[in-house]
Amino acid sequence: MLNGIVIEYHRWIMSGSMNAQLIDRETAESYATWFKALSDPTRVQILNLLALASEPMSVGEIVDRMNIGQSTVSHHLKLLADVRFVLRERQGTSMLYSINVACVACFPSAADAVMGRPAASA
Repeated sequence: MLNGIVIEYHRWIMSGSMNAQLIDRETAESYATWFKALSDPTRVQILNLLALASEPMSVGEIVDRMNIGQSTVSHHLKLLADVRFVLRERQGTSMLYSINVACVACFPSAADAVMGRPAASA
């Protein structure tokens, strides 16, 4: 009977999604880029660290907190900045990184859109 429960649950989850609007190709490509950026656990941890930080952080500060190499952190920060999940700000000779709240806030709506669920109202 377990299989029947799983099928019914699947039908219940999917009901109503057939009325949802198909996302256009350009939007799908943007969302895929976002999902790809979050496909690495180190990038997710960097985002989490920046989200919890009270002020922008340098690469050195991130390296110290995460205990991974500088080149690895720099690589991941570049990828996160490319999709605008993090913001870069030059301060003297250092580059400071912070979470881009506006962009990251859109991510749950992207996941909802892909799943055919209506976007949450603001």
